[in-house]
Amino acid sequence: TFTVQEAVETIGFGRFHIVLFLIMGSTGVAEAMEIMLIAVVSPLIRCEWQLQDWQVALVTTMVFFGYMIFSIVLGFLADRYGRWKILLLSFLWAAYFSLLTSFAPSYIWFVFLRAMVGGGVSGHAQGMEENKQIVAMCSCFNLFLSLGKVFWLAGSLLIIGLASVVNPTIGWRWLIRIASIPSILLILVFKFIPESARYSVSMGNVAAALATLRMIAKMNGAAMPEGVLKEPAKGRRGRFKDLIHPKYLRTTLQIWIIW
Repeated sequence: TFTVQEAVETIGFGRFHIVLFLIMGSTGVAEAMEIMLIAVVSPLIRCEWQLQDWQVALVTTMVFFGYMIFSIVLGFLADRYGRWKILLLSFLWAAYFSLLTSFAPSYIWFVFLRAMVGGGVSGHAQGMEENKQIVAMCSCFNLFLSLGKVFWLAGSLLIIGLASVVNPTIGWRWLIRIASIPSILLILVFKFIPESARYSVSMGNVAAALATLRMIAKMNGAAMPEGVLKEPAKGRRGRFKDLIHPKYLRTTLQIWIIW
């Protein structure tokens, strides 16, 4: 017998990991563009709707409020229904509400729709974490972890560059529409992203896990390990209150403060 971990180590690093890294890393571009968009649009909506300082600040607050609430919900759903489904849903959700934002007739609608965009963008993290777990098994993990930051920076620079050209000419509504394009393009390549083999085998779907592993082996030009894929021992799933258990409380608080 062999486990998913042993299979991935046997298959080794190859073309699949590079393709997955590029696709999932590109979600950082889309995410950064949606988050940084508020910074380059706020001065314009302030003038258009005669907003006060607190009203402008509320837009950013509501984006991250939506991100906070939906990240918890989508995290639970990803554990239950799989990373792939939630990642696809989050991109569809974010792109849809981002496009709707460009047609917002009033400030209230703008705030609500951007909060929904923040909720959709929060689901990107589900796929990014799975990507990190897969890439972590290769020897060049630190290099890939460093390169992953480049995607976010690229998205931030891209939206600022676009704003300098689009805002003075065709306006902030078209900037929002253009910023939605990366998310839409990524939806089209989702068929190349398989469901996590770890998730499949943990749910008892060994056939799906084997199909994923064989696809990775084929792309990498490697052989599967001999034997039968075994399911991991069923254990108690983590719960939110575990974060404040005395054993983990110090670490939890440190991470919360850092973030």
